Amino acid sequence: MDDETAVFDELFATIKQRQNDLPEGSYTASLFTHEKGENEVLEKLGEESTELILAAKDDDLEELQYESADFVYHLLVLFAMKGLDVEDLREELESRF
Repeated sequence: MDDETAVFDELFATIKQRQNDLPEGSYTASLFTHEKGENEVLEKLGEESTELILAAKDDDLEELQYESADFVYHLLVLFAMKGLDVEDLREELESRF
């Protein structure tokens, strides 16, 4: 596995670890323990997608990169909540070639 794909796998592994261990003080763990966790993640996906669209419109590449990372993080949290894996996303993208 190359560095480009490893970062997504490592991030997802950390998200899954937080989901399983629920360490106190972890933002990720709080999304899995909070009563409205899924709604919060969905709201964050909406917020981050709006922010990345606006950054792209404004040609603010630094902000676009930042907001895209937030979006991908929350997307992977949602995948973990729904029992999906980063490999499921990889397979779907590969099937489109």
